[in-house]
Amino acid sequence: WYHDNLTRHAAEALLLSNGQDGSYLLRKSNEREDLYSLSVRGKDSVKHFHVEHTGTSFKFGFNEFSSLKELVMHFANQPLIGSETGTLIVLKHPYPRKVEEPSIYESVRVHTAMQTGRTENDLVPNAPSLGTKEGYLIKQGKIVKNWKTRWFTLHRNELKYFKDQTATEPIRALDLTECSAVQFDYSQERVNCFCLVFPLRTYYLCAKTGIEADEWIKILRWKLSQIRKQLEQRATTLSS
Repeated sequence: WYHDNLTRHAAEALLLSNGQDGSYLLRKSNEREDLYSLSVRGKDSVKHFHVEHTGTSFKFGFNEFSSLKELVMHFANQPLIGSETGTLIVLKHPYPRKVEEPSIYESVRVHTAMQTGRTENDLVPNAPSLGTKEGYLIKQGKIVKNWKTRWFTLHRNELKYFKDQTATEPIRALDLTECSAVQFDYSQERVNCFCLVFPLRTYYLCAKTGIEADEWIKILRWKLSQIRKQLEQRATTLSS
């Protein structure tokens, strides 16, 4: 379940499409040479944790292992892992590096250029972002300004909220392509609040901790930046 140079993007794609709750894999981190990343799937999102190699040991959370064998033995016992946001996940399913694939390749019968004169610079890769997040937030009502706890999921360019984690149908799905800003909000009596600005409404949300609020804001802002890039790429393509 060590995937060497697998990127964060590819790890999320693998675990979301082919993994399950408790699936995990280890890969190299792109931040530092002495760091590895443990990518873990919990329900509909993937979280990433650092594993540090000191040269003589491996540090993971509050534990330090003197050898790779000790680290692997630790994971064989299906440890429980908790993140700063309070999510608890049992590491049950290591995702293997080698996965059997069916042979489904086809032979090319037709192959001709449809647009001549184009170069490699005209090939603009474009795909929805894979960053995901989930968790409970407290949301202010639209008409009656009371606060209710709701379960939120962020997937692709959609932020949904449900009555609770067990609900199958969302109360509402927010299209982030219509969102103009995400920022901390200090106008409320509550702490750890932030807001999402839409044309017809501003949504006020509060997290349990400042760390969790900051994490939501960072990933939502990243989503908005990705959406803007996609729109700019489309505008450039159309104008050319």
